[in-house]
Amino acid sequence: MKVIKVILQICFLHVFLLLGAVLKYFIPLPIPASMFGLFLLFAALCCRIIKLEWVDQGAKWLMAELLLFFIPSAVGIINYEEIFSMQGLAIVGLIVISTMIVMGLTAWTAERVSVKKEGESH
Repeated sequence: MKVIKVILQICFLHVFLLLGAVLKYFIPLPIPASMFGLFLLFAALCCRIIKLEWVDQGAKWLMAELLLFFIPSAVGIINYEEIFSMQGLAIVGLIVISTMIVMGLTAWTAERVSVKKEGESH
């Protein structure tokens, strides 16, 4: 039963991806359709149009399996040896710096949310 719930939640999240694609069609900004979909999902959650319980387990599963979605593109990079031979060190440096920025911002955001939740519970 839990598997069916997760699958349904993933399908529900996919609806927001499709809505993002529709919005992208009407608003041709240089932003991916998936970001439009995430914004719509965020707005719907903030406005309490949808409940977090409707998407939380599906989103957690997708986050847990996120690495699997990057493996094909990482393997595909091997086909472009000339890029690594010319700019390999710069690419590695960029990956390290961007990873550190993402980790730092994630930690900072998690800390802020945690402090806010503790303040609300007291």
